[in-house]
Amino acid sequence: MAAPSAQKSTIVRTNQERAPRHYPVSVRFRYLLLAIAEREAPGLGARLAARMWMTIPKGTPGAGGGGSPRLIEPGTRTVLSAPGADAIVTESWGEGPAVYLMHGWAGNRTQFDAFVEPLTSAGFRAVAIDSPGHGESGPGLFGPGRSLQPDFSTALRAAFDRFGPPRGVIAHSLGASATAIGTLDGLATGRLVLISPVSNAFSGLDIFVRAAGIGPRIRARMPRRIERITRMPAARFDIAERAAELDELPPALVIHDASDRYVPFDQGVLVAAAWPGARLKNTEGLGHNRILRDPGVITAAVGFLQT
Repeated sequence: MAAPSAQKSTIVRTNQERAPRHYPVSVRFRYLLLAIAEREAPGLGARLAARMWMTIPKGTPGAGGGGSPRLIEPGTRTVLSAPGADAIVTESWGEGPAVYLMHGWAGNRTQFDAFVEPLTSAGFRAVAIDSPGHGESGPGLFGPGRSLQPDFSTALRAAFDRFGPPRGVIAHSLGASATAIGTLDGLATGRLVLISPVSNAFSGLDIFVRAAGIGPRIRARMPRRIERITRMPAARFDIAERAAELDELPPALVIHDASDRYVPFDQGVLVAAAWPGARLKNTEGLGHNRILRDPGVITAAVGFLQT
């Protein structure tokens, strides 16, 4: 019995080391629980890990508004409702064909402020959206403080219903993935600018698993758990696989930074390669979030929507 006990001690110690001492006690306890569950009860660990994955981080700009002071004049604020989401906050500027702006995980609509003036000057109506559970929007399909990709799709559909057919959508990270999946599901999105997209939901899951120090036995059980939560098969979230099977899709420009530490560059490459006729624009040194403030990225996105 000595050998298993020693192995168990090593597993627990390793996962504890992944949660630094300055972390809150509740976070350190979660790491310890995951370490124990990896050995003794991976099914329970998968349940806990799935809840962690869908929990919006507290204290981020996307988890309750806030963030840096805005450098543009406020737009027209409109609150929408949809099945499973009673308060989806949008903000719009300008007149003309609508271009929708969809943020990513733990983001909010203000991240697209730098796009507003170029879009309106080009004759578009800019419509920025807070996905359920993010920014100023209320909870979505998965309850307070939690969200998954279907919430983003719900918000996008609600905005289309309110503001009309899109000229296109500019979307970031998980919002870009949700927009691509909506398009593959038949949503008329117009021209797409997909910034830092994840090629499929479970690539995103692997990024989370590495960051959280989750073991292989729990990881193996997470997809099934997430399918039960979303009531959707995993294959539905695989953008590259689904797009590669089609001959025609709306035009897409994929923009990704080579030094992105959150969503690796190869994720954008996979999406661009699989999407019929897509163009890939790579950037250097902008990372995952500063890419949304880069003048060259904004110019490329607006120009693509004008063609």
